[in-house]
Amino acid sequence: MIVEKNELIVITGLSGAGKSSAIGFMEDAGYYCIDNMPPALLSTFLELIDNRSGKKRVAVVIDARSTDDFTYLLNVLNTLEENYDIRVVYLDIKTHVALKRYTLTRRKHPYANRFNGDIESALLYEKEMLSPLRQRADHVIDTSDITESQLKNRLSEILFGSEKEIMNIHVISFGFKHGIPNDADFVIDVRCLPNPYWVESLRSKTGLDEEVKKYIFSFDESNQLLEKLIDMLDFLNPLYIKEGKSQIVFAVGCTGGNHRSVAIAEALKEHFAKRWTNVSVNHRDINRN
Repeated sequence: MIVEKNELIVITGLSGAGKSSAIGFMEDAGYYCIDNMPPALLSTFLELIDNRSGKKRVAVVIDARSTDDFTYLLNVLNTLEENYDIRVVYLDIKTHVALKRYTLTRRKHPYANRFNGDIESALLYEKEMLSPLRQRADHVIDTSDITESQLKNRLSEILFGSEKEIMNIHVISFGFKHGIPNDADFVIDVRCLPNPYWVESLRSKTGLDEEVKKYIFSFDESNQLLEKLIDMLDFLNPLYIKEGKSQIVFAVGCTGGNHRSVAIAEALKEHFAKRWTNVSVNHRDINRN
C-alpha cells in the first residue's frame, strides 16, 4: 500500500521578494503556516503537530531573519524527507527593484546593521548567504516584474498543477433590527420578500425548517431574487480573485434574522459550495426573539 506523505512547503528568498504574500496565499489554500521559522525548531514543530489527525499540510517561511546557517537548514530538510514531501520555493528579486521597495516601505533589512545601513550591500550579502538554498529550490520565482495577484497564480500553478482559484466565502444571515455586521463586504436586503413571520404556523420556526423554505420559495420573486444574486456574485468572485482578494463576506438581512435571510443565506452557501472549497455560513440572529 502506498502511504501518502505529509506536505512541507518551504518559502524562502530575498527580502522584499513577496514572502509575506506567498505565505498568506498558502494559508488561504488550507496550509498550516508559520512565518520566520528558525530551522533549529522545524523538526520539533513538525513533531508537535504530528498528533493532529489527517494529512499534514504545512508551509513555513525561512529566510535571513531566521538563520545565518542555511547549510544546517538543508541538513534538516534531508532528515525530514522520509516523512514529508518537501518543496522549496525561492522568491528572487532584482536588486534595484528591492531597493525601490525598501525606499517605499522604509523597513529595516535583516543585515542592515552589518553594513551600517547600506541596503544594497545587505541585499548582495543576503543573496550570497541564500545561494545554497537557491540551488536546492524546486521552484524559483522572480517577482521583480509581477503583481501580488500574478505571484499567487504562479504559486497555484507550480504547487497545485493549475491556476487554482482560492476564495474563502462566508455568508452571514442577520436581522436589520439587530444591526448590520461590521465585516460584511456585501449587504443584501431581502426584506422585500414575503415574510413567514405573519404566518402563525411558521412564526416560531426558522429559515432552516423545510416548511419555511418551501413558503419563501413558493413565491416567484424569491426565486428570481436568488437567481439574480447568484448571477451577480458569480460574476464578481473571479474579479476579486484577479485583484488578489481571497476572502469575501456576504451578509443577507431581513427584519429579525430568523426566516428570509436564513433561507437565502443557506441557498447561497449551497450554490457556492459546488465550486469553492472554503464556504461557511453563520446565522447570527437566528436564536434571538
